[in-house]
Amino acid sequence: MIHEILQVGPLACNCSILAEEAGGDAVVIDPGDEIERVRRVLEKHKLEVKAIVATHAHIDHVGGILKLQQATRAAVLMHEADLPLYQNLAMQARWLGVEPPGIVTVDQFLKAGDVVRAGALSLQTLETPGHSPGSISLYLPGGEARILSGDTLFHGSIGRTDLWGGDYDQILRSIREALFQLPDVTPVYPGHGPSTSIGEEREYNPFLRKL
Repeated sequence: MIHEILQVGPLACNCSILAEEAGGDAVVIDPGDEIERVRRVLEKHKLEVKAIVATHAHIDHVGGILKLQQATRAAVLMHEADLPLYQNLAMQARWLGVEPPGIVTVDQFLKAGDVVRAGALSLQTLETPGHSPGSISLYLPGGEARILSGDTLFHGSIGRTDLWGGDYDQILRSIREALFQLPDVTPVYPGHGPSTSIGEEREYNPFLRKL
């Protein structure tokens, strides 16, 4: 399986490119910026993007969707509860002092249980609100299982909840009821920073020891 992670943009968002094999179909998750770098990885593996997925609609995760969609014509997917955030990218850009990136029409609103497919690759949608109202995580089951947790769960931390729509109690509930139902050995690939595992965060994460 191919899983390439690029840290993109000034806030170093982890953009993931996933595919079952070279020359096949791919999913790109959280293309926040630096789309030319993303395209070079796609070209290297000769991948065709079938879906562009946002784990949530903060600008550092979605700022590059327009350019990637224009280049690939792939479907754009996110949770409907984050649509207001996405539609207000210009305001988010002003907060960061950058040019607004522009938006596209969302092709599919994901909800719990939906499966994102690209070739033989199937990613299960988990609703994990708290960092934002429509935050999701994407779970790949099977022998190469992993969870892409967006900004819900980090190595040694959790997503901030002081931004619009954030809810501290809700993010803890999301981690307990969705992510912590996975096996301890499951690798976790967050939206920022290094990878970790469910077991490591269950045992050592100072925010989560009481869950």
